[in-house]
Amino acid sequence: MKLRKMMLNINGVDRMFMCDPENDKLSDVLRRIGLTGVKVGCGTGVCGSCSIILNGQVIRSCTKKISQVEEYSKITTIEGIGTPQHLHPLQVAWMNCGAVQCGFCVPGFIVSAYALLEQNPDPTREEVRDWFQKTRNVCRCTGYKQIVDAVMAAAKVMRGECSIEDIKFHNPEDGNYYGKPVVRQDALGKVCGLTDYGDDQALKMPQGVLYAAIVQPKVTHHAKILAIHTEEAEKMPGVVKVITAKDLIAAGGTNIMAEGQFHERSTVMTPSRKVLQDEKIYRYGDVIAMVVAHTHRQARAAAAKVTMEYEQLPEYLTYLDAVMPDAIRIHEDTPNIFCEQPVLKGAGLEDAEEVRDLIDKAPHVVEGSFSSSREPHLSIEGCVLQSYWGDDGLLTIQCKSQCVYSSIGRLGNCLGVPKDKYRIIMNPTGASFGWSTNAGDIALCAACTVVTGEPVSLSMSYEEHQHFSGKRCPAYSNGRLACDNEGKILAAEFDIGMDHGAYSWGGDDVMTKPARFTFFPYNVPNVAGLVRVANVNHAFGTAYRSYGSPQAYTLSEPLMDMMAEELGMDPFEFRYKNICREGDKNINSYVYPQYPMEKIMDTMRPIYEKAVADAKAADTPEKRRGVGIAWGGFNVTEGGGDSAEVALELMPGNKIRKYDTWHAMGQGATTGSLVVTLEALKEMHLTPEDIQLIQNDTKTCPDTGMAGASRSLYMDGNATIIAANKLLAAMRKEDGTLRTYDEMKAEGIETKYLGRYETNTTPGLCRLDPNTGIGDPTPAFTYCLNLAEVEVDTKTGKTTVLKFTCVDFVGRIGNIDAVNGQAYSGIMHGIGFALKEDYADVKKHANMFGAGTSYIKDVPDDINLIHIDGAISDGPFGSSGASEAFQASGHCAVLNGIYNACGVRIHEIPALPEKVKAGLDAIAKGEKPYEPKKYFLGSDMYEELENIKENPVQVGTQSFYVSLDDPTAERPF
Repeated sequence: MKLRKMMLNINGVDRMFMCDPENDKLSDVLRRIGLTGVKVGCGTGVCGSCSIILNGQVIRSCTKKISQVEEYSKITTIEGIGTPQHLHPLQVAWMNCGAVQCGFCVPGFIVSAYALLEQNPDPTREEVRDWFQKTRNVCRCTGYKQIVDAVMAAAKVMRGECSIEDIKFHNPEDGNYYGKPVVRQDALGKVCGLTDYGDDQALKMPQGVLYAAIVQPKVTHHAKILAIHTEEAEKMPGVVKVITAKDLIAAGGTNIMAEGQFHERSTVMTPSRKVLQDEKIYRYGDVIAMVVAHTHRQARAAAAKVTMEYEQLPEYLTYLDAVMPDAIRIHEDTPNIFCEQPVLKGAGLEDAEEVRDLIDKAPHVVEGSFSSSREPHLSIEGCVLQSYWGDDGLLTIQCKSQCVYSSIGRLGNCLGVPKDKYRIIMNPTGASFGWSTNAGDIALCAACTVVTGEPVSLSMSYEEHQHFSGKRCPAYSNGRLACDNEGKILAAEFDIGMDHGAYSWGGDDVMTKPARFTFFPYNVPNVAGLVRVANVNHAFGTAYRSYGSPQAYTLSEPLMDMMAEELGMDPFEFRYKNICREGDKNINSYVYPQYPMEKIMDTMRPIYEKAVADAKAADTPEKRRGVGIAWGGFNVTEGGGDSAEVALELMPGNKIRKYDTWHAMGQGATTGSLVVTLEALKEMHLTPEDIQLIQNDTKTCPDTGMAGASRSLYMDGNATIIAANKLLAAMRKEDGTLRTYDEMKAEGIETKYLGRYETNTTPGLCRLDPNTGIGDPTPAFTYCLNLAEVEVDTKTGKTTVLKFTCVDFVGRIGNIDAVNGQAYSGIMHGIGFALKEDYADVKKHANMFGAGTSYIKDVPDDINLIHIDGAISDGPFGSSGASEAFQASGHCAVLNGIYNACGVRIHEIPALPEKVKAGLDAIAKGEKPYEPKKYFLGSDMYEELENIKENPVQVGTQSFYVSLDDPTAERPF
């Protein structure tokens, strides 16, 4: 390697350094000299997280070769804009306007905004949006609205129109923090670029740490492995070890990830996923080997030398392919359709075919078939983690995880390490939205440490991460809806096939979501439904916000619009007539714990009526305007067996230290945990500064459960109340006043208390019956009614969402900025789901841009959130959950808006411009814009329902193979 000495003026100071002119990017150099506020996400210049100012211009440093930078150039990074002791107004505004969530994109945005305000100190909101569109700054957390708010607030300060104190949140004098925009405890480090995410941790590890690279053959979706050749890789410079499955097994591991099936109708009896594939390739992103070397570049260079001989097998890339009668089994132990859940209500309880007869004889019937895409999460930070044997003797993994304790269970015995010898620590995290509930990347990195005995850092490229990580399950659905002449729903049927990709873990769980949320929250008296889930040779299905419910709404919400048209009724009025009201039962034959539906619709009505009038007035042949409406919602908690623990410890000075695993993915875990603690201990008159959070470390924190199922506030909050009540009881003197820390210690009274909350304390919760779908698994729901105002360009078919309104009920709000942030983000993801986001083509969709990530101009700035006030009975301080409802059905509002605008109904999302244009062209020719088709989902639905009726199973009687110590051992349910 030949080096070059360079001098650059960085943040006002001349800095001398050495670089590799052949290989170094500008981002490499800046990060290596300690400026890790320069974050690298995509590595291909499409996300803007690495933005810096070079000679007065905002550039993306991850694609700028150092050889292209002139010596003595001037560079500004986030570290040169403000420090924790001397914050810039932009940094203060970001913290106080809700613009900090996961924070990974924040330094790049602030640098970009700084350059904008240097040029234009008084921008309009649209000029700010145009700027970020030009600089390609991507945020997946905020929906961009709060970012623009922050720029506008900072600009006012910089122009002298207000003081910096005017834009700050100040502690309320009455001590009531709940519901207020309390600033996140981790925001300061993020706005200063000082928060160390995964790659920052890797860069700052001690000498001697090894670096790993994965080997993904990326030549096929399905093949028998004949041989893996590592000889050339082993000869490469710096290589310590090329690890394959045989090495992991020789080190004592099973190489088999511990997976569990939790449904009585699951046919899967053996784990389907290995850490390192040695027999078959099941999907494009499978890993066959790991290369461990002294440097990251050496590891990657050697990984490219590993080759595989293989025998091609049939590739089934969709559910429809995998369930054809002549399709071979992807996994030998199970049919490709590996689980089913029926839903029967009303007439269907006696005989499902009675529902079919009701529909056949009804005066009004509509039917349709729909499909949804394999939506990628597209977090800007991908798979980055470190593993090492700690000085405490524990195998420690620092990683991105939404479930540090569950990750230990998912590792099982794959590495040959006892479960009590693991320590999982969550690194500061650049978002996830669900994919990090899977422990596959943890197993890969930890396997390198187990085999070599050395500390190892693993950083996947964004393309590798995109192919490796799970995605939202695509779904294919057929459905019919029947109404009487007055517009009241009589019956519905639905048949939904979910594509769970190459591996089965979680498939039987996600399958139950359409069984609960199809036609939510309408009063449908008679139902016959079936949900099936199958393996295919594509990215495996995993959690993604609103887990499983968007696929349900993709069917039911268009059918609601289609029925309104059939009846000649306004789609809003049709929904209003059919929402559940007090006492009405959902499709699972249970009453709702809350009935806010009518109030939500009453609140939305005038907004809807104005939107319809505005669309009609602005409609032109070139730019068609339309309005779409869609109901949505999601459950809260993981059900009757959910539990959470937190610990509160009184510290000197009557400060509080709180321990929990409310995983900070960007959704507001720090501020959420903070405000429930302030509320639970309100008697102590604490301020945010009095509480220290210790989070997301399995060695030091109790298990609060995963960040998912909209459960965190509900579960952590209730557990915090229990712990707080114990602590306050211990502190209380006979006269009712509270002891101080010093008094507690002097009297020998314990100062640390554990609170544990279990949902089984909620009466009546029960799982869905595997034979009928009757059940009430969770104690609460969240509810959203979405309204999209869209414009369709008839020349190109491009759809633009001009305005979006969401009226929701999520119980009492704990932190308004956090809830708003989740809403804006969920709406943004929903718009992307409707219009462009996909991971079907592994070549085209390998990076963020190709997969359709939403830039700022893809999302409207005009997003109106209306939170219906109210409390839920069992929630902490009346709170429920937030986040997932906001991504459940917004895509349907957009799709319904497209039809309302131009008469083209998109049955297969995303609604790419070419699809809309094809429909418009068909209409212009007097043809149908869409030729109806019914999907073959494996068998006739009614025949399958009859088969289920004749072969019932009992809840809890099936044996399951999941075991932490031996993943092949069976255990009773």
